[in-house]
Amino acid sequence: MPAVDYHGHTTLITGASAGLGAEFARQLAARGSDLVLVARRRDRLEKLATELRDQHRIQVHVLEMDLATEHPGQALAAQVAQLGLHITSLINNAGFATFGPFHQADPDRLRREIAVDVTAVADISRAFIGHLRTAGRGVLVNVASMAAYQPNPRMALYGATKAFVLSLTEALWEESRGTGLRVLALSPGATRTEFFDVVGTPQAAGGTRLASPVDVVRTALAALDRRNPPPSVIAGRMNRVMAFLARRLATRRQVIRAIGRLTAKEA
Repeated sequence: MPAVDYHGHTTLITGASAGLGAEFARQLAARGSDLVLVARRRDRLEKLATELRDQHRIQVHVLEMDLATEHPGQALAAQVAQLGLHITSLINNAGFATFGPFHQADPDRLRREIAVDVTAVADISRAFIGHLRTAGRGVLVNVASMAAYQPNPRMALYGATKAFVLSLTEALWEESRGTGLRVLALSPGATRTEFFDVVGTPQAAGGTRLASPVDVVRTALAALDRRNPPPSVIAGRMNRVMAFLARRLATRRQVIRAIGRLTAKEA
């Protein structure tokens, strides 16, 4: 039996209109959680909400929001309060990347990337973590990336944002021990989602095999089901091996040069 019983939970998921966010919604709905789905594309959210209500007889609320706006955590908390809901679990999934040399990137796009990938994660986590800790039975998952484990030439800002998410979340894991709240940083590798459409090139995957969103989310939920969940988990056996080898068998210079050569082929 899973260690986490999601019946009676209300889980807020950002970036829920597609990809990992939508898959988190499907798997948590199947395990009994009510949902609050957040994204910019309301039509997609409504379609997913109808699907999950019909299949699992749960409550699903839809909130249309651009997380690049100021104070997204405060705004979400206010909307949730208006609905009379008490959030017990949170999945910070929303994010996007920019591919190409940093000096050639659109500054406005970079600012938006920081707003969504860094500021919103911190702001929303802060807005809800007090309630999550008080509930004492839910989960807080922040989606990081394999890009968090080394610098990423030609995706320099994205790698830096995900390193932030990984560090923040692992610190929150320690701070939340003993409260009943399970905190996890999830680091997928290249995954079969719309991520690369937003990046602007499918080649940013570096030619690696794309993982299934189903398997990535299963990895996260399985880690949370453990009696003593870890602060972070890497999705995919080969990704875990590569992260281990990069830390143990290569210098930082060698790792950066290797990633640089890989992305240079795709530029």
